[in-house]
Amino acid sequence: MDLSRWLIRLRRPWLALPLLLLALLLVADRLFPLPLPQDDLARVVLAEDGTPLWRFADAEGVWRYPVTPEQVSPYYLQALLTYEDRWFYRHPGVNPLALGRAAWQNLTGGRVLSGGSTLSMQVARLLDPHERTFAGKLRQLGRTLQLEWHLSKDEILALYLNRAPFGGTLQGVAAASWAYLGKSPAQLTRAEAALLAVLPQAPSRLRPDRHPERAQAARDKVLRRLAQFQVWPQGLVDEALQEPVLLAPRQEPNLAPLLARRLNVPGSPPLIRTTLDASLQRRLEDLLLGWRARLPEHTSAAILVVDHESMAVRAYLGSVDIADKRRFGHVDMVRALRSPGSTLKPFLYGLALDAGLIHSESLLQDVPRRYGDYRPGNFAAGFIGPVSASEALATSLNLPAVQLLEAYGPKRFAGELRNAGVPLTLPAAAEPNLALILGGAGSRLEELVGGYSAFARDGLAARPRLQPQDSLHERRLLSPGAAWIIRRILSGQARPDRDPRAELLQRPVLAWKTGTSYGFRDAWAVGVGPRHLIGIWIGRPDGTPVPGQFGLASAAPLLLQVHDLLVNRDSQRGLAPPVQRVPESVGVAAICWPLGQPLAREDDNCRRQRFAWTLDGTTPPTLQAADQPLGLGLLQNIWVNPQGRQVAATCAAGEARQVALWPAPLEPWLPRRERRAARLPAADPSCPPAMAPPAAPLSIVGIRDHDRLRRPASSADPLRLQLSALGGSGTRWWFLNGAPLAESQPGEAFAQVLRETGQYQLSVLDQGGQTAQLQFSVTE
Repeated sequence: MDLSRWLIRLRRPWLALPLLLLALLLVADRLFPLPLPQDDLARVVLAEDGTPLWRFADAEGVWRYPVTPEQVSPYYLQALLTYEDRWFYRHPGVNPLALGRAAWQNLTGGRVLSGGSTLSMQVARLLDPHERTFAGKLRQLGRTLQLEWHLSKDEILALYLNRAPFGGTLQGVAAASWAYLGKSPAQLTRAEAALLAVLPQAPSRLRPDRHPERAQAARDKVLRRLAQFQVWPQGLVDEALQEPVLLAPRQEPNLAPLLARRLNVPGSPPLIRTTLDASLQRRLEDLLLGWRARLPEHTSAAILVVDHESMAVRAYLGSVDIADKRRFGHVDMVRALRSPGSTLKPFLYGLALDAGLIHSESLLQDVPRRYGDYRPGNFAAGFIGPVSASEALATSLNLPAVQLLEAYGPKRFAGELRNAGVPLTLPAAAEPNLALILGGAGSRLEELVGGYSAFARDGLAARPRLQPQDSLHERRLLSPGAAWIIRRILSGQARPDRDPRAELLQRPVLAWKTGTSYGFRDAWAVGVGPRHLIGIWIGRPDGTPVPGQFGLASAAPLLLQVHDLLVNRDSQRGLAPPVQRVPESVGVAAICWPLGQPLAREDDNCRRQRFAWTLDGTTPPTLQAADQPLGLGLLQNIWVNPQGRQVAATCAAGEARQVALWPAPLEPWLPRRERRAARLPAADPSCPPAMAPPAAPLSIVGIRDHDRLRRPASSADPLRLQLSALGGSGTRWWFLNGAPLAESQPGEAFAQVLRETGQYQLSVLDQGGQTAQLQFSVTE
């Protein structure tokens, strides 16, 4: 056919009309595009199992939980299609037979008895609402044809599943299933499926939490329709008819709000998935709300629970209550930068083990010391003197930790932590110093918990994972042996058995460490349990000090309660504690103080024998303080004559001998037989050793040990003491109850006023490393 004849045919109306209609439809489709829903900011934050934790409504206050037909119970799809549109997959969007039947029923009945709308037509009305007029109906039909043209039947069904109204601010079957029934739409029973299938017909009038009788009547109508059309057997329908409608009030997702806010960023998908355990999160939120009355005013708390095998975060509580403005509930303390207090000490002891500086029973010094202008003290008043590394860590003594950091190096320590994912934040232009180990830097709860994972993961520190798609980032912080030893110490099992390979298999218990920042601003407790890491922070988010609040008293009880809850959950689930193997690098050695190395028990230089955990069979010698004066070493070579007196090496009758001595600063805490004066023989005046005589022992003048002082009854003035020191050398530094008190020179006295009654501890440290200490009390 040539072009002219084809044009002649187009002039015939009955041939041109269909093409004209098609052209008009194409133009209308371009001019009035289908209003498919875009990202309207309605999002749901989900637990690992799909349970909604928190919801973010769209601009109209509506929240949805997007699903596909495959994620919905087949019972619901059967009930929906049978009741609403049995021919959904066969008609082109409009069912003429249904429309005709509805029109006939409405005319003969004198009122609206049936709508005749298909699911496609209902979706068209949801996407483009219109008035119930003839023009509105034509508009609905046009939109329905657009839907069928552009989308598949399953895509249209998915739009209905996610946009159908279910009362109030609920849209979609998944949101309704979680809100009304507390379960996933994939788990609906037949009765529940029938109920949700009919609710969109009149969502306000049939809401089961407000009108259970109406809801049950409508549900039963659907169930009978399913039996009538033999979709479900009559027997199963009869059972469903006996099931009561849930009368519980509607449940809105309201868990982990601060984590939800953290993850709800521009570009987030409608469903934000997390690794949280919804039931655990709910129990811990209830637990923390119960703790609110025990916390001081304006004080908040944070809890982080992490599965240390996968590093998946199982519970995330950034504050006590997000709605509590008085406690700054909107501030997420899991991510807040705070002073970590003593929680960094386990890292230092583990790194020192790997560096060969110490073993578990190395002799450290808990004595007053001064590092330039820095004068650290213990949290509790007083000093212990000689202390093992394990005891110093377990009891969180400050002075031994500072001694150890001085030997390891503050910059090196900060660098190792940073490389392992535990960065320490310092003030601008500041460099790491000795105050670092006592909390002189900033850290975050999630970073600390990630660092503590090294004690459960053979020395590998890993970043907590918040979402399933987060990859596992792990870096080496400690050797497996050092991590194992530190975990044993923190769990209260510091002293090994005499048998080096006893208990090759261990069932781990809770290992934990507390911390308190300067001024009682932050109370910490971090624990390593059989399966979980637990991080606790308590304090005021605005940084205001809370006197009397510290890690052991405030955060530790909450940590232990969370741990007990986790252990009970595992027990109820039939999960036995995992077995932990002792690394091959770990051994046990009998060592002797003061040298810190293996000696025969009969050796006179073995003053105290202890059993220590060692790495790779090494036993480092006792670590001397960096400011230890020369000539005061631990192993001293002397010459002794037959009379037992010390002589010069040039004397003919002299015999060489080695004498192990305790570090000089420990003298005040040693029994007299262990002090240098008792361990070193007296010099023979006929051939004295060629050495400078040691300084006279340091002692305190003005008060005696265990004095009980009383203020004069006839005077209201405070008690005044005149204090000075004898012996020793150089400058003296004085401490009262562990706090710096005064500085004096040889022969110089000073006055001290005591206004309070109670127990006091007075210490003095000289420039040669000697210390003197006494205790006294003041009464009325």
